[in-house]
Amino acid sequence: MALHSTRRDARADLVHGTLDMLILRTLQWGPQHGYAIGRTIRAQSSEVLQVEAGSLYPALQRLARKEWVTAKWGQTDANQRAKFYRLTAEGKKQLRREESRWTELVNAISRVMRPAVARGSEE
Repeated sequence: MALHSTRRDARADLVHGTLDMLILRTLQWGPQHGYAIGRTIRAQSSEVLQVEAGSLYPALQRLARKEWVTAKWGQTDANQRAKFYRLTAEGKKQLRREESRWTELVNAISRVMRPAVARGSEE
């Protein structure tokens, strides 16, 4: 992941990759419909991350095209028809890859933001 790039595609890849990872993580706990996925991300982030439908549903379609999730029509608890998304075996592998990249990125940013802490010295 190249953060130094100023290309719009690189920024979009970072955003897509992060949203994809959050969706995959949410589905690791079991199948959910789109609205529930967004609600879970919002709740798990203490209301900090709010995924709009205009970002969530294209991301779910992208994940389905990559065969990281499958979708099946079903009934919600409120007895409404909705598409339920399920994590595939390949999606689980992708989640592990994304988590590894995410940890590497967070550690790299931490080293830049807190160089004294990264070297083990105190301020």
